[in-house]
Amino acid sequence: MQKKRPLTLYILFAMLLGIAVGYACHTVFPDKKLTADISAHISLVTDIFLRLIKMIIALLVFSTLTVGIANLSDGKAAGRIGAKAFAWFIVASLFSLALGMLLSNLMQLGTNLGLPLPAIDASTGLKTSAFTLKDFVTHVVPKSPIEAMANNEILQVLVFSIFFGSALGALGESGKRLLDVVDELAQVMLRITGTIMGMAPLAVFAAMASVVTTNGLGILATFAKFMGGFYLGLFCLWVLLIGAGFAVLGPRVLRLVGLIREPFLLAFSTASSEAAYPKLLVALDKFGVQRRISSFVLPMGYSFNLDGSMMYCTFAVLFIAQAYGIDLSLGTQVTMLLLLMLTSKGMAGVPRASLVVIAATLTQFHIPEAGLLLLMGVDQFLDMGRSATNAVGNAIATAVVAKWEGALGAEEQADEHSYIRAA
Repeated sequence: MQKKRPLTLYILFAMLLGIAVGYACHTVFPDKKLTADISAHISLVTDIFLRLIKMIIALLVFSTLTVGIANLSDGKAAGRIGAKAFAWFIVASLFSLALGMLLSNLMQLGTNLGLPLPAIDASTGLKTSAFTLKDFVTHVVPKSPIEAMANNEILQVLVFSIFFGSALGALGESGKRLLDVVDELAQVMLRITGTIMGMAPLAVFAAMASVVTTNGLGILATFAKFMGGFYLGLFCLWVLLIGAGFAVLGPRVLRLVGLIREPFLLAFSTASSEAAYPKLLVALDKFGVQRRISSFVLPMGYSFNLDGSMMYCTFAVLFIAQAYGIDLSLGTQVTMLLLLMLTSKGMAGVPRASLVVIAATLTQFHIPEAGLLLLMGVDQFLDMGRSATNAVGNAIATAVVAKWEGALGAEEQADEHSYIRAA
């Protein structure tokens, strides 16, 4: 029987073909209005794919997490797992921010930029507001589980699922029938996921073709220094994350890196961490992580463990400060780092969230918000890297928590339609 080609190969081919087609469109049609129109039509495929992912993500999180929580041996287990996950998230967040700050100061990417700077009073069009603990806490708790699912508020879905799963588990035998129904729902959602993922190469092709058609490849040369520095920073962060995973998982962490190559490429090419979520679940199944851990820690990570996005925040703020010749003392930068540590936790579910957080931080430290206009043209290319990094960080975090909980078994021969029941 002929061996099925891996999805990774098709995604890589689609990325290269998309870049080539996008470059051809940008070259043949120099009129910006026309290329924008062409790009909008090409991106329809990616938009449909991402909408399909959004269609399943809330129910997928609800069903898998509910079953995982209900199957926990006792009520204290969820708190223990959550505490371990948060400990990892906080440390990873601090290292991401600190590494970004260190590299930005060493490389001085915004100094002698050689580009005209936007006027200080220029508008970015981003709506920013001051971060308050009250707003964050009230946002976490859903007014309605239906509203939370309709709006794809993953953090709110997670909170409701914890309550629902805990109550269902406490019912014991009398709740077994409903638990089986939710279990079947999870299997149905994973089967739908497998079908949607067949469209991934087309979505990747359209995403790359669309962004290159609009911007061309010349913009990459203009911002080559900043983009090269940022991707160097991401590479250092990947090494740091994998090294931390190695300290807990041993050489087996390299196998995990191999297993997540498909979700990594999906997140990178579509610039969406959500697109990688279903594939990450399957990859963690294959790695041997029990579903009761992955279905709990992974959604939390999507809200609280955005390593790539946080590194980008420090890179962008310091880049803009350097471009405008604003010198920030070490104390000010540390204060900024701690502020970003807090504000970044409210990024989940907010469109162009990183840019909004950066704009709010710039205002807080009296740095011209207009400096963001320098980066908006290449933000899509930067978002690709930070989305993929978020996927890597959350996969390693989930595997580490599973190891700490004694819930990391031998590798499974799972495919994308499989559902590994919690032990």
